Amino acid sequence: MAFKIENIQKQKTKSNFDLDAILKTEISLFGSSFSNKKKEAFYTEISVLLNAGISLKDTLVLIANEQKKQKDKTLLEGIVTTIVHGSSFSESVKSIKDFTEYEYYSIKIGEETGTLKKVTKELGLFFRRRNEQRRTVLNALSYPIVVLITAVLAVLFMLRYVVPMFEDIFKQNQVELPWLTKMIIKTSGLFQNYFWLFIALIFIILVIRKIVSKKKWYKKIVSTILLKIPFVGELLRKMYVGQFTQAVALLTTAKVPVLNSIQLTKKMINFYPLQQALKTVESKILAGANLSESLKEHTIFDAKMISLLKVAEETNQNEFIFERLTTQYNEEIQYKSKLLSTVLEPLIIIFLGALVAVILIAMYLPMFTLSSVLG
Repeated sequence: MAFKIENIQKQKTKSNFDLDAILKTEISLFGSSFSNKKKEAFYTEISVLLNAGISLKDTLVLIANEQKKQKDKTLLEGIVTTIVHGSSFSESVKSIKDFTEYEYYSIKIGEETGTLKKVTKELGLFFRRRNEQRRTVLNALSYPIVVLITAVLAVLFMLRYVVPMFEDIFKQNQVELPWLTKMIIKTSGLFQNYFWLFIALIFIILVIRKIVSKKKWYKKIVSTILLKIPFVGELLRKMYVGQFTQAVALLTTAKVPVLNSIQLTKKMINFYPLQQALKTVESKILAGANLSESLKEHTIFDAKMISLLKVAEETNQNEFIFERLTTQYNEEIQYKSKLLSTVLEPLIIIFLGALVAVILIAMYLPMFTLSSVLG
């Protein structure tokens, strides 16, 4: 069952009134409020209600009525309205910014093949796994981040208030200062004089990052740096490859050809090295190569994955293998996230503790000279 993505995109249902104006209004109102957590519940409920024999329109009405936030309720009511006026479910979500092209094509395939119940169930599982990955990483990093922020604030407080107090005492008593003390006092002076400039610089960097975040050169540089960071790079690689196997598993379940699965997944996963690799893989498959051979040329895919895919192609068990790979990657991500948290906590404490100790030692060294002078 082969199809062309370009053809699907052109098959847009025409209606008698201007849907674009309505949908654009929805986009401006909602932004990205329909999060992955909400999508997990959304697709899971659709699958359950469709399997219970309820029509798609009634299913969406029921889900819309149970929404607590007015924005979410209005968004889903807008989808129901477009369906009532003759559009398909996939076309209804296509023009809403909260839904990705990957979701649109998955739903479109489900509608065309009569497997919408299964596709929505798999989409629910897809977002549940993504949410689990995100929670795992956040839980692993939350404590180290809190420790880091607290320690940085303590250091900034010492530079802003504690060091100047000691500096006044040293000046009043004309104490000869060691090199380390002079450097800390100089750092404190720079911090006090240029504090707001420092804050403005951070703000400018954040604004510039927001502007260039979608540029290819920026994505390439950032992803290259991240992947070279010990341990963190490997964790990121497994996270994105896990998303890839999960997405392909969903599409394979819907009986989508491998080439189309690669095309859809490439649009969905926003990670430059993986997108570039999938672009090359797509070209190789079009030239007649199989998936395992095409993936072998890219270091982002590990040898274990390629070996399993080769077996899958020989035994025609792509769906099972991709699901198995997704499970393995999720387990590895959980393990590595916990390990990262375990490693980061003592490193952050030791580093910032040493920094605080250096400041204190620098302030107390002249006190010995001062005590001898007073004595």
